Amino acid sequence: MEKRDTYKKLCLDNNSERVIAGKEGNIIPPPEKEPLWKGFLEKFKDPLIIVLLVVFFFSIVVSTYEVFYQGASFSSYIEPCGVLVALLLATGVGFWFEVKAAKEFEVLNQVKNKRKVKVVRRVAGKIQTIYIPKHDVVVGDIVKLESGDEIPADGILLMANNLRVDESNFTGELYASKNVEGETGDKEVAYPANMLLRSSTVIEGEAVMQVQKIGLETEEGKGVLQANEDNDIKTPLNKQLDELGKFISYASFVIAGLIVTGRLAYYYFTVGSVGGFEWIGFFEVLLNSIMIAVALVVVAVPEGLPMSVTVSLALSMRKMLKENNLVRKLHACETMGAATVICTDKTGTLTENKMQVLECFPNEGIDMDLLAKGIAINTTANISTDENGNAQTIGNPTEGALLKWISGKGYDYDSIRDNANIAKVVPFSTETKSMETETTDGELFIKGAPEVVIGICDTFNKISKDDAFSVLKKYQSKGMRTLAFAYKTEGCITLQAIVAISDPVRSDVAEAINICRSHAHVRVIMVTGDNAITAGEIAHQAGLINSNEKAIALTGAEFEVMTDEKAKLIVGNPDFKILSRAKPNDKARLVGLLQELGEVVAVTGDGTNDAPALKKAQVGLSMGDGTARAKEASDITIIDNSFASINTAILWGRSLYLNIRRFIIFQMTINVAACLIVLYGAFMGLDSPLNVTQMLWVNLIMDTFAAMALSSLPADPKVMNDYPRKTDSKIIDGDMTKIILGTGLFFFIILVGIWQMLSHGDYMSFKAMLNDFDFSHLTDFSAATHVRNSHELGIFFTFFVLLQFWNIFNARYFRTGRSLIEDLIDMVKHPSSISRHYSTGFVSIIFVILIGQIMITNVFGEMFGVEALSFKDWLFLFVTTSPVLLIGDTLRLLKNKIS
Repeated sequence: MEKRDTYKKLCLDNNSERVIAGKEGNIIPPPEKEPLWKGFLEKFKDPLIIVLLVVFFFSIVVSTYEVFYQGASFSSYIEPCGVLVALLLATGVGFWFEVKAAKEFEVLNQVKNKRKVKVVRRVAGKIQTIYIPKHDVVVGDIVKLESGDEIPADGILLMANNLRVDESNFTGELYASKNVEGETGDKEVAYPANMLLRSSTVIEGEAVMQVQKIGLETEEGKGVLQANEDNDIKTPLNKQLDELGKFISYASFVIAGLIVTGRLAYYYFTVGSVGGFEWIGFFEVLLNSIMIAVALVVVAVPEGLPMSVTVSLALSMRKMLKENNLVRKLHACETMGAATVICTDKTGTLTENKMQVLECFPNEGIDMDLLAKGIAINTTANISTDENGNAQTIGNPTEGALLKWISGKGYDYDSIRDNANIAKVVPFSTETKSMETETTDGELFIKGAPEVVIGICDTFNKISKDDAFSVLKKYQSKGMRTLAFAYKTEGCITLQAIVAISDPVRSDVAEAINICRSHAHVRVIMVTGDNAITAGEIAHQAGLINSNEKAIALTGAEFEVMTDEKAKLIVGNPDFKILSRAKPNDKARLVGLLQELGEVVAVTGDGTNDAPALKKAQVGLSMGDGTARAKEASDITIIDNSFASINTAILWGRSLYLNIRRFIIFQMTINVAACLIVLYGAFMGLDSPLNVTQMLWVNLIMDTFAAMALSSLPADPKVMNDYPRKTDSKIIDGDMTKIILGTGLFFFIILVGIWQMLSHGDYMSFKAMLNDFDFSHLTDFSAATHVRNSHELGIFFTFFVLLQFWNIFNARYFRTGRSLIEDLIDMVKHPSSISRHYSTGFVSIIFVILIGQIMITNVFGEMFGVEALSFKDWLFLFVTTSPVLLIGDTLRLLKNKIS
């Protein structure tokens, strides 16, 4: 009594008009960030960039020697300046996008401070239980806590019932027992048993605490514990990209070595004809060869791939948020696309989670006063009204339905609770499946699963035990949730009533499950605490089981006694659809067994007890109205609780993976063409047609702009008809290999031809080019080495870039089953369909690439070693390179028509 009176007095004294201590309130600011300039300098630790810096230094030395000892003009410094600018661009742009990706994480971390906390405050002269954001909690607030809640601040316990808290962040203890007295027995503890710490989580029981410290004054604040996002998780995609990167790196370094060897050998064997061997000349050739080789490595090695993937993931995360998927961990974006099994909750995901009492048995002869008292004191939920006057549940939706039901019958549950002399409360647990509340008058009220409550009853309120089970079966066959209430006095337990609560199946869930199962080829298994009959009925209503379809179902008790080997035989069967009466351990074990069978598992959950399964799964999906612990354990939060939003996550995951593969096709095609053309020049004794600064600009296009363009494409609905990719599959398959090698070789042949033509005649005349072109020139080294001027270099450089410009469209249409021609026709007929085919980001970046090339050639041409091109030059180059897209698109159109 004394403790309860103290609690009431504190509630009455509590005032909502408080001054928040400190500038930050109940917010722990993130640790001081590293200055941006330091982060930028980190980019220069890359081994390739260091090599380029060394080359830049030596190029300065060579240019200085030419100017001061050979009388050359200061224009000799233009090339090293160009190298420096290109280096700054290559490092700076990547750094900028990494900073943007980091900001995405900051947005997610801010969400934690806006979570709702249940507090008791005086509002408009009346004591009310209200929800406030976590960051608005102040010293002195009275906070109500129950299973699954995250503790918002440091405080002292006022009331506690069977309270256990996860304090692993501070002490490593997952199940710390807490009590008002602060007693710990003989056990030594780091913190008093009556003290609760911010960011700990209530595992079991309920409590009332008074806030003593907030924000930076809390134990968490003192240690500045930061729940940083783990973006280093090695997913199947990361592993695939690592393997690809290693292969390309090895290949490019071999080619780079061949370039240096070939050019030095050519110099050594041909210098006799031009005056003999000179160390200065040899050193210049060596330096120039190293610069070309290193630049080629920069072009060939996909050092931008990790950054490109991060940018793609960040963009997808933002788009998924608009479609009710709050991504907490970036890797979940792409992993969701590989999911093969979804273990889904029932309540709130398949159903609307709008509980209402439909029937009560027996409907006559019930002591309604006694039943209302049992419901009022044997629940922890509350009812509040929103701004429109509608009743809303604070807490468990099932308990809220019960409170609304007795309120509709004229009972004030608040008054009943205040007048009850409660001596002891045993909170509901998944093990006992019941809750008990005892008063000082010796009354004991029991609420729980009907099978459990009926089983312990001695009398049945003028009905038989068989009648009770018969009615229970009828309710459950209709898919209704059932609860039984009993009352104990003088050693006899009497069944009061069985209540049937309806939670309608969502109207869109049957279609969503059909898309997931039949189109996306992802298995769906329902895991629920409901009994087998109710679970089976909901599964039929939700479309998980069709009328003519056989299904395998297990109960938690049956699953628990099975060996892993036997259980795998059942859960691995595609007909296994339902696990009913499941305990938290059953759900986590199911996930583990499926993973051992090679499945990629996604799990939905909204309760504290779902946390182990959510963490164990490759992708954990918490519900928007789930507990704090469930959200912390998850990778994605489904804001609207809808199964249709899970399909959206699959769609974005698969589209993301497809966009990354498109980017790889685009990049690898350039790699093949660039490596071959430079390698060809080295062994033919020709200067590279692409200098260092030009190659670095091409690298910038590949690593950054193309990645941004392709990753910003809209999600492609067609991927929902594919099978989930295998975790051991290669990111480059046979079709991609053919495209990369075929297109790369085609570009190489064209570039060799253009190179030869520019060395021997007027490129504006097709007839002259054809007449001048002679394969014998390909081996006439001395004639072709130094005849090209800066204008011809500009033609070749721009020709090379425009080939890639058109090819990005070919990459965009990879595995879409469509063509640009079809999309253009569709957009003309239906202008509103533009956003379905192209994002504004893709179009904008395409223009950036094009305008950038024009600026480099016509404005900064001297820095890049080229001459400004005329309008006729540009027109000619566009016409001669456009067949790259026209031919590819025509082939796609014909293929689509035939298929």
